[in-house]
Amino acid sequence: MLRIYTRENECLVPADLTVTANAEPTLATGQIMWIDLLHPTPEEDRFVEKIVGVSIPTREEMEEIEMSSRLYSEDGGEFMTIAGLAQLDTDSPLLTPITFVLKGQILVTVRFAEPRPFLAYSTRAQRPGALNVTAGEQIMLGLLEALIDRIADTIERVGAKIDTISHEVFHNSNVNTGRKTSDFRSVLVEIAREGDMLSMVRESLVSMTRVLTYHTAVTEDSNKKAIKETRQRIRSIQRDISSLTDHSTYLSSKVTFLLDATLGLINLEQNQIIKIFSIASVCLMPPTLVASIYGMNFKFMPELEIAAGYPTALVLMVITAIIPFIYFRRKGWL
Repeated sequence: MLRIYTRENECLVPADLTVTANAEPTLATGQIMWIDLLHPTPEEDRFVEKIVGVSIPTREEMEEIEMSSRLYSEDGGEFMTIAGLAQLDTDSPLLTPITFVLKGQILVTVRFAEPRPFLAYSTRAQRPGALNVTAGEQIMLGLLEALIDRIADTIERVGAKIDTISHEVFHNSNVNTGRKTSDFRSVLVEIAREGDMLSMVRESLVSMTRVLTYHTAVTEDSNKKAIKETRQRIRSIQRDISSLTDHSTYLSSKVTFLLDATLGLINLEQNQIIKIFSIASVCLMPPTLVASIYGMNFKFMPELEIAAGYPTALVLMVITAIIPFIYFRRKGWL
């Protein structure tokens, strides 16, 4: 999808364009400020390249992990790729590359997912005077701020979830053994899920820090007044990123502690069960020894004359095997 935002009356006006191989679309009137490419086709890539005058990176190029592939300048444009977060409200959040291309006053974004901050920012930018949309650089910083706000909400949710898990692990002492063992399995899954989320959050924050540092260095020789105003905004964003990174690091250490504590409690529960089985085995050893020595060695055994003695013995063996199994099952030891 190709969407072009033009600046009119201190706000952005979107226009969706359809690009085919045989027809060239008509550009919207007004000053182009932002070109958003979502799952771009080769035709859309070529069309945007004609407008901006730079080569649009492919998805494979955006997913490269080398800094030289994520942060570079070419043909007068800045290419900056971050690891964005998408689908945060689902059970399968993902990291997706998002590339910002700055060429003059125009910003080009290339992405292959739909993070909610993009929609929220574009909606606000369409209200006159709501946001600073005088240049592509300001739009990029606004998008980064929206992404950071979304990450902050995610970290708050993860923190609340970790507190809930901590309460379940350390304060449910009155639950029976079977219930606790079953709960610990689900707790381990939840801890792993939150830990994975925090690792993705930290990777996204680190990529944003690198983008801001690179952009600041590239614009060193620009207009000093503009640099000063932009630097203040960038420093504010960097402070937010730093505080979120510190908090995510704290939560990561708490997740590690919870994981170790849960595994330790599971080991204690298992050791307790093994202890019970060991005691039961020891208690049954003397009767087994006596039966092994004196069994079937008595002259007077009335059971030998019972016609139903053999099937009765079989039934008793089955019953004595089932009763312990049911008992252990109810106690949660199996």
